[in-house]
Amino acid sequence: MFFPWAPAHEIIGVLLIVVWAVHVYANRRWFKAIFCGRYNPYRIVQTVVNCVMLVCALFLAISGVMLSNHVFAFLGIESGASFARTAHLLASHWYFVFIALHIGLHVNVIFSRLGIARFIAGASGAASSSRGVVVVSRIAVALASAYGVYAFIERGLWKYLTLQQPFFFMDMERGYVLFFVDYIAMIVAFAVAIIFISSLIRLRQRG
Repeated sequence: MFFPWAPAHEIIGVLLIVVWAVHVYANRRWFKAIFCGRYNPYRIVQTVVNCVMLVCALFLAISGVMLSNHVFAFLGIESGASFARTAHLLASHWYFVFIALHIGLHVNVIFSRLGIARFIAGASGAASSSRGVVVVSRIAVALASAYGVYAFIERGLWKYLTLQQPFFFMDMERGYVLFFVDYIAMIVAFAVAIIFISSLIRLRQRG
């Protein structure tokens, strides 16, 4: 059991879906514009990432309600448990991958909102004033990404993504702290990968 208190999983899941729904509503104009305008390679990547993430979230929500033993137990859903478990396992892990890719596509906006971009560029905007910070930051990100690739293999995430592992296994000997460190590192790895890919696409478009 990942959570010592059984209902915690469902409560956190409901909160996640609520946050996701608010985020989608706040960006509803983007979804309305899907069928408008021309598509270049970067927009195609962005659209695929966002739409797959949306599908995963829907499957997460539906399968979560079907499997609920606490929050939605009053619904009395008893059929489809086998399908729901498979869907929940697949959707949760693919959602994790695509949310990391989504973060990578919007990392500049996130850093700008948090003021991190300004800090890295220097208060005056001069890159020379923060050369050391940039170098250290890139080294840290590279190391985190490398560890994320290792964690992806060591944790066997690819097995969940391909259904070679039919149930989630939490290695309690490694503990919760290392679990979160590993998964954060994987997010960094996926985010860096999509940043690199999108940069290549934009350079090709400019060329």
